[in-house]
Amino acid sequence: MGVVLGIFSMNTKQVDYRKDKVDDELEMTMVCHRPEGLEQLEAQTNFTKRELQVLYRGFKNECPSGVVNEETFKHIYAQFFPHGDASTYAHYLFNAFDSAKNGSIKFEDFVMGLSILLRGSTREKLEWTFNLYDINKDGYISREEMTEIVRAIYDMMGKYTYPAMKGDVPKQHVDAFFQKMDKNKDGVVTLDEFVLACQEDDTMMRSMQLFENVI
Repeated sequence: MGVVLGIFSMNTKQVDYRKDKVDDELEMTMVCHRPEGLEQLEAQTNFTKRELQVLYRGFKNECPSGVVNEETFKHIYAQFFPHGDASTYAHYLFNAFDSAKNGSIKFEDFVMGLSILLRGSTREKLEWTFNLYDINKDGYISREEMTEIVRAIYDMMGKYTYPAMKGDVPKQHVDAFFQKMDKNKDGVVTLDEFVLACQEDDTMMRSMQLFENVI
């Protein structure tokens, strides 16, 4: 979560809210995509209007057109993980934020997802994480899908973070998760199985929270 927040807010330290309120409303009429009014987004998210102003300024600094495509998202994300390859994980994360599945993330997509990740309930956060792992969006997480995400996270963190990591570590991690999550042993994990397993197992919940830190 910290990475995504950092991506679009790193240039917002010196913010004059009174001036920015006018500037933001003006620029909303000038960019290629005009986001919904901040009042409406305030009602739909867990952010205050002032927080939305800061987030919007950071977003438009990185994405003047008002939308971000996947290549731009990957480029920005890679800056935070110089010792690893973040491209695969950034691809999956981009798809999770791209709610309309049209190849771009609007400001509304960004803040709606971020609202859940930062201030949503435990159930909401787990549902969002399940959606990230459910790569083909069929309502289930397969062993292969979870392995893809976990391997992408390890690749992103890089050899300097895990110098002694062996190639089968992601598979071992997934095997341990599936043993606890796949209650009926049918080879896939449903949303209910995923949420229940995380809520019942403190270790698993901490693991999911650890992965959240690279979102």
